[in-house]
Amino acid sequence: MARRTGRAAVPAGARESILSRDTLLLLAAGFCYFSSPMLVTPLITGFTGSLGGSAALMGVVGGLMNVVSLVCRPLLGGLADRVSRYRLSLAGAACMAFACALYVMAPNPAVVVVARVVNGVGFSCCSVSMSTWFCSLLPPGRVGSGMGIYGTMNALGMAVAPALGVALLGSVGYRPAFVVAALFSTAIMVLVQFVGDRGLPSRAASGEKGAEAEKGRASAARPRLVEPRVVPVALIIMLFAIPYCATQSFLVNYVAARGLAVSVGLFFPAYAVILLVLRVALRDLFDTKPFSFFVGVASVSAAVGIGALALAANDALLMVAALGLAGGYGVMSSVCQSTALKLARPGAEGLANGTYYIGLDLGMSLGPMLGGVLFGSLDAELFYPVLMLCVPAVLVVYLACRRQLRHA
Repeated sequence: MARRTGRAAVPAGARESILSRDTLLLLAAGFCYFSSPMLVTPLITGFTGSLGGSAALMGVVGGLMNVVSLVCRPLLGGLADRVSRYRLSLAGAACMAFACALYVMAPNPAVVVVARVVNGVGFSCCSVSMSTWFCSLLPPGRVGSGMGIYGTMNALGMAVAPALGVALLGSVGYRPAFVVAALFSTAIMVLVQFVGDRGLPSRAASGEKGAEAEKGRASAARPRLVEPRVVPVALIIMLFAIPYCATQSFLVNYVAARGLAVSVGLFFPAYAVILLVLRVALRDLFDTKPFSFFVGVASVSAAVGIGALALAANDALLMVAALGLAGGYGVMSSVCQSTALKLARPGAEGLANGTYYIGLDLGMSLGPMLGGVLFGSLDAELFYPVLMLCVPAVLVVYLACRRQLRHA
């Protein structure tokens, strides 16, 4: 199905390539926007504790940014369709830089809590506006592969920034490490200055006729918090995210509880490297294979990954688990985002993107919460078998909504 972007027609050949000056600048900015909070993430709970925060407060601080992002998404999705994405990205980067400055100067945990709220607002602004902005610069037939490349830059930030944060902590301490995070946010503000297309709000195609055009005008008259067409996609990415995010939070505890002789520190670097390779290798398939293909393959891959973690008796199975989760959650995070943008009504790409991120935020929040409940109430051996239930749930959602998704 051809994607209706609502953008004005451009001269033939003007946007034939994914990689232009503007998209390269936004790819670099995308790496920086993800790197800034990811550098802070492995440090912030320990930093809160070093300021006298309790264990409970450390946990709240660790998850607060994602909770704030979840609250902000419904508002920011629609806003990205009404204001310049350049301005929204700039405001988000400024919030993240300010939050990092608060970390650097924080005299007590209360200031860290405020900083996490500001960081969450900034992160949600950048995530919605920059990906929507990047998508608006892609040729209609290259949305999937283009968003795959954009997702690759996010994955690169996910791989590099936490390791850099831990290394900086060991060499220079918390506060200098937060200065580096602030530099990443400042780099965003610099990079977007050189993007020629300012990401002005798109308008529905002037040639739309009949009932759909009338429906679009009626929809525009009342504010929306989500794009209904994208809700099934948001539910699917939520279900893929839950097992991965539970693993992110509890893998070390799980391995210790079961007394497994595995090198747990290998899992996340291996996951990041495998994900980068998969996204590059599959980039052309993102535009040629239907959404149903990816749902099927990624569900099998996720099941293999979760199953390998349930049986993780050695490092080989741990690597199989990294491959499985990268082929499941890692690949579907790009596929679901590009699908959300393809399903968007004309002029509602930002709202669709915000709806996708609501699903992703729910998965990132529910994963650690559900993991905590399971880890505290069940034997460790049952941790991953219960999380495996997310895979058939994905298939149930897809089958229930297959008519809505059949052209995706």
